[in-house]
Amino acid sequence: MKALVCGAGIAGLTLAWHLERAGWEVEVVERAAAFRDGGYMIDFYGPGFQVAERMGLRQRLMEARYPVNELSYVDRTGRQTSHLTLASGLEQVVSLLRRDLARAIADDVRAPIVYGASVESVEQDADGVSLRLTDGTSRDVDLLVGADGAHSRVRGLVFGDVAPRYLGHQVAAYMVDDEALNRRIGTRYQMLTEPGLMAGAYALRDDRLALLFLRREPDPVLPADPAAALGRHFGHLGWILPEVLSRCPNPPELYYDQVTQVEMARWHRGRVVLVGDACQAVSLFAGHGASMAMAGAWVLADELAAGRGDVPGAAARYQARMAPAVGEVQRFGRRFVKWMAPSNRWRIGVRDLLFRLAALHGGDRLFVNSLSPGGHHLITSRSG
Repeated sequence: MKALVCGAGIAGLTLAWHLERAGWEVEVVERAAAFRDGGYMIDFYGPGFQVAERMGLRQRLMEARYPVNELSYVDRTGRQTSHLTLASGLEQVVSLLRRDLARAIADDVRAPIVYGASVESVEQDADGVSLRLTDGTSRDVDLLVGADGAHSRVRGLVFGDVAPRYLGHQVAAYMVDDEALNRRIGTRYQMLTEPGLMAGAYALRDDRLALLFLRREPDPVLPADPAAALGRHFGHLGWILPEVLSRCPNPPELYYDQVTQVEMARWHRGRVVLVGDACQAVSLFAGHGASMAMAGAWVLADELAAGRGDVPGAAARYQARMAPAVGEVQRFGRRFVKWMAPSNRWRIGVRDLLFRLAALHGGDRLFVNSLSPGGHHLITSRSG
């Protein structure tokens, strides 16, 4: 059986890993010119972490993790207004760069990865899929997987125009090299919020500093000059922002996008199926995107193994298993994003109060548990 996976992100690489070990002939194509080396910090836990453990990645991820031991909010002068100290024993939450998780998977994938290419056209019948790539080459496969993100090319070709659900926010992330700021932030995630705005910083290895920005914006149209837009909206807020924004790069080093979710009635059509953000984007601030991507890839591979060649049937069972958990996480994400960049100072005050309550004995564990909508039941094999 042959499969072409479009997208060399976390979902696509995880699926390739499982399919090739199940005896499939797998090829991965990625529209980026090289491995995506940017990204932002993620808190990785839940069903995705269970999948990573099954793949033998636990030690690799523990070595790549960052010891974030505190979440804190600061004001324009850098003074701390509220904080939550995280217990060192919270091993179920691994803070690491998204790229480090993807690299850990990619290093263990044997399938060839063709960079700088995507799917140009698709035709399928009951027996297989014929497709043409943007590099002019053609493929005949038994399964085409769209793992190419919220702006999926495969989804557009096969399922038509599915507009992602805009959650009224825009997000940006980039990194700078600065030893002094790296030491100042230390092993904690610091955030500054004003009504409708959030800026966060955390220290990385090699004297780097990672920045994350969230802005409430009713207009989904992205700015023509995203670096200038960040400076205009955040540059007056004080703290470390004037300094880091003066070194804000342009895309692609600057990641700038809408905060969206993808909602679809069907994730599969014949021998074409979607995984990860292509069909189940839960939004950046739901905190489960990487976990749901790995879980979805695992469930799809499991159903394909159980289906013994029945690709459409396996795809339908995969969606039936995943859709309830994805819907739950999406609903959580729509609620949570409102507290990341609160719309008014009353909400900011309530959030700070909740942080102070969470700082009471045992509150850190309750806080982490409150961010886990569920999904652990997904990682139960059907294939035997």
